[in-house]
Amino acid sequence: MYHIAVVEDEKDFSEKLLEFLKQYEEEHDVKFKISTFYDGSEILENYQNIYDIILLDIEMPKVNGMDAAEQIRKVDPDVVLMFITNMAQYAIRGYSVGALDFIMKPVTYYTFSMKMTRALKRVQRKVQAPIVLHLSDGIKTLEIKQIYYVEVQNRMLHYYTNEGEIVVRGTLQSAEEMLKPYPFAKCNHWYIVNLKHVSEVRKMTAVVAGHEL
Repeated sequence: MYHIAVVEDEKDFSEKLLEFLKQYEEEHDVKFKISTFYDGSEILENYQNIYDIILLDIEMPKVNGMDAAEQIRKVDPDVVLMFITNMAQYAIRGYSVGALDFIMKPVTYYTFSMKMTRALKRVQRKVQAPIVLHLSDGIKTLEIKQIYYVEVQNRMLHYYTNEGEIVVRGTLQSAEEMLKPYPFAKCNHWYIVNLKHVSEVRKMTAVVAGHEL
C-alpha cells in the first residue's frame, strides 16, 4: 500500500484527483491510502515522514506549494513531490526542491496515469533499497519495508522483521544513523520504528505491525 497526500485548495479539482487515484488503483491493481489537505499549512502541521507521494498544488491562499515543499524537504528528503499548477514558470524552482514532475491543469486521466506510474517507480526504487546487518557469523541484507522496528537491549540491537527477530551488536545511535534516510522515528531511548508499519498511536503506546510499544 502506498500513502499519498493530495494538497489542493480547489475542492472540485481535489475530488477529480481522488477519482483518478481510484481509477488507477483498479486498473493497476495497487492500493492507496490517501490523505487530503486544502492548504500547505495543513500538511505542514505536525508533518511526519509517512507519505510516499505528495501531489502538491502550487497556488494556495495561506502557504503555497513551493514554500510547503521547501519546509517538507528539510525533514523528508525522500518523499516524491509532484506539483499541480497551470503556470509552467514554476518548473525551475520546483526542481530545486527535488520535484519529480508537474501536473499541468487541466489534466486528463491519461496524463495523470503516466505521471503516477513514473512516481511509483521512483518510490519502489527507494523502498527496495537494502541495508546490510553484520552478524557474528556473516551478513544479512534486508529491504527497508521488511523492518518493523529496532530495539536496543544491553548493547545489542534487535531488529523485528517479517522474517522474525535478528540480533546484532550495536547502539541505537548507530541504527538511527543507518536508517536516517528512511521513514523511521525514534520513540524513546529504546526504540526506532518504521512509520510505514505504525497503525495506531494512543497516549504513550504505538502499535507497530501488531506489536504494542
